[in-house]
Amino acid sequence: MEKRRVAGVVHALLPVVVVLCLAACLPGDGAPGTPAGGPQGSAGPSGYGPVFLGPADCSSRGEAFREVWCGSEKAAARVLARYTGAPADGPSCPPATDFVLHISPGRPPPPQDAPAPSRSSQAPAPSSPATPRGYACMRNLESPHPGDPGQGGGPLTVVGDCVHGFREGEVRETACDGSGEHPPEFEVGSAVARRALCPGTTDLYVALGGDRPVGCAHRV
Repeated sequence: MEKRRVAGVVHALLPVVVVLCLAACLPGDGAPGTPAGGPQGSAGPSGYGPVFLGPADCSSRGEAFREVWCGSEKAAARVLARYTGAPADGPSCPPATDFVLHISPGRPPPPQDAPAPSRSSQAPAPSSPATPRGYACMRNLESPHPGDPGQGGGPLTVVGDCVHGFREGEVRETACDGSGEHPPEFEVGSAVARRALCPGTTDLYVALGGDRPVGCAHRV
């Protein structure tokens, strides 16, 4: 079987789409893929701390994502990492990321569901600075975790994920246990620094990014 390579990944609320090309399209062994992190939602600033949706902060879920106290019943996801700028230009999210939020610039309104301050700390809060454009890598506080290996979702393709044929030159991530709409056709078994390090049984090369940017996938 002619070996192929995944050239990129699209990240959204829909399942992950991975673009393919013939192995000859690869400019050289170990050519890295595009950093992960397309929009899976958007968030306006809420001002719950010095940085809107900073690391370890929590957000609500719904039509508008809001920063909330992590002990609130509205808390649905936690920030694993927070970066300024566009996802395509910045670092990739951690492997455990379930979805990515684009952060729009603006001035934060009051926080939501914050614990009541003590009497001795009720001084007026300083005006919050404008929030710069950026993105937050989010993980759900409870299951499901679509970003986990083999679950068929999330913004990243990682070792243990499965894909199926989507259309000419493309595949889409799907659950490895067959519970998704489409059965799995390939599984990413390992990640290596360059294509030549993949095992001889590799049927598909997947661009993962990071320091081991080539995923070695086999047919299932």
